[in-house]
Amino acid sequence: MIVLENVSKTFDGGARYSVQGVSLHVPRGKMLVLLGGSGCGKTTTLKMINRLIDPTSGRITVNGRDVRRTDPVELRRGIGYVFQGSGLFPHMSVAENIAVVPKLLRWPKERLRSRVEELLDLVNLPAEQYRERLPRQLSGGQQQRVGFARALAAGPDVMLLDEPFGALDPVTRDELRAEFLSLRRRLGLTTVMVTHDMIEALLSADLIAVMNAGHLCQLGTPRELMSHPADEFVAALMASPKQQTQQLEALAAAPLRGGDV
Repeated sequence: MIVLENVSKTFDGGARYSVQGVSLHVPRGKMLVLLGGSGCGKTTTLKMINRLIDPTSGRITVNGRDVRRTDPVELRRGIGYVFQGSGLFPHMSVAENIAVVPKLLRWPKERLRSRVEELLDLVNLPAEQYRERLPRQLSGGQQQRVGFARALAAGPDVMLLDEPFGALDPVTRDELRAEFLSLRRRLGLTTVMVTHDMIEALLSADLIAVMNAGHLCQLGTPRELMSHPADEFVAALMASPKQQTQQLEALAAAPLRGGDV
């Protein structure tokens, strides 16, 4: 479905590579999480899939089509894209934001109206209550729901997510992530998501690609990475959630002190 073959990217003629020699395969209907610290190349890798950034070398195919031989506008219209903060147009209503791509595709008005209402229902925002609101009249979680609806508007079967839950409070983040994962499975979306959050990666992914300094360190299921890390970097990364769990268990088991309530 999505295949990267020996993909590299340099912005300075080869003095430094943001991504180097990355090869991976995302099967149809599966979710891959690109995991790593800041500057490891995960967002650059994501953006090369829909040609927001062109690779310096290597080959990327989506549904068997070489992205570099596909018109970038046509390519992006067939791929949903969601990023941190939703990126809604502030002067447009919720309905107008969702309808941006279908309008570019010259959908008839009635089809547009029906699709907007369908999508608002899909992301749990009743159309009669939210369709005419402006982004500033929505909470952060509601704005991100509209962002997901907009990404789904033209019916893509591929979704790219760049830290989509990073700007939300923890409760809203967990709720919205669970809703998206349920929606993704229901629609059969092939998904690539960028995150630096270990717990989010482990709970969301079918496959995890761990990146460090532009290189792919390991690709595998969450269980494979936890059980058989390929190197010390992956092992240290996978140890973090275990340590957090142990610390929380120790905290919960500790006896109450005099000042505790």
